[in-house]
Amino acid sequence: MTVAEEIAAKLTGAFSPDRLEVVNDSNRHLGHAGDDGTGQTHFNVLIRAKALARLSRLARHRTIHAALGPDLIARIHALAIDAG
Repeated sequence: MTVAEEIAAKLTGAFSPDRLEVVNDSNRHLGHAGDDGTGQTHFNVLIRAKALARLSRLARHRTIHAALGPDLIARIHALAIDAG
């Protein structure tokens, strides 16, 4: 399972989103800080879920990070989140 697939599975399980897009953007960061050569370090997530809609932006990000868990977060260098 790729990191993008892990992200999607965890967010789907935690929030049952109406919309979820996970984009691996690692190829745009080759040779930059955080690039470990795996091609799985930089991601963009767009998520729309009722459970997140009522939260502040900061609370959404914290909730998403908690749902992904520390082991997965530790393998990601950059995670851009568009949540609502």
